[in-house]
Amino acid sequence: MTIVAASVILKSKNPNKNLSEIVIIMYMGTDKRKLESKVAALAGGDTRAFDYIYEHTNRAVYFAILYIVGNKHDAEDLLQDTYIRALRSLDAYREDNFTGWLVQMGKNLALNHVKRAKREVATDFAEQSWRFGAKEEPLPYVYDVAAKALTEEEYRIVMMCSVAGYKRREVAAMLNMPIGTVTWKYNEALKKLRVKLNKEDI
Repeated sequence: MTIVAASVILKSKNPNKNLSEIVIIMYMGTDKRKLESKVAALAGGDTRAFDYIYEHTNRAVYFAILYIVGNKHDAEDLLQDTYIRALRSLDAYREDNFTGWLVQMGKNLALNHVKRAKREVATDFAEQSWRFGAKEEPLPYVYDVAAKALTEEEYRIVMMCSVAGYKRREVAAMLNMPIGTVTWKYNEALKKLRVKLNKEDI
């Protein structure tokens, strides 16, 4: 990888494009191509490819869903539903951004879930959890503040970088955006979050 990048920079007509930028660009391209090749392999019947696909896409899908539904239990269930639906619809995939395709599918399921929940008769789960045999731990308060203070895109970037522990170049590859954009949005999101938390005296 480094040798190829070095040869590219020697041929580059732009002296301002440094080695690290080229390595990042090549990493993103290679990572995306590998993901798309795994998707093609899965569509062709190679079930072993699913593990790679899930590992490299699930965080982006999860945080997109969590932003909409607001609780971990529903987000985890809808995450699994998203992959089940994706497997059933794999033959219909014609794009070149599988992560984006999955995220959109997850968001649609999450929105439908929220609409359906509003129509159902509310049950006070917290007070009657003994009947169900379980009680979900609430999300950390900062998650709730982040969901209110940040845009959906900012929320996903912050959650993936700060909570899931991905590096920014990995987030850039998964969200199909330049690393500079990810870094800028991440920093801006943190500023907004600090302002919001300071207002609430946290």
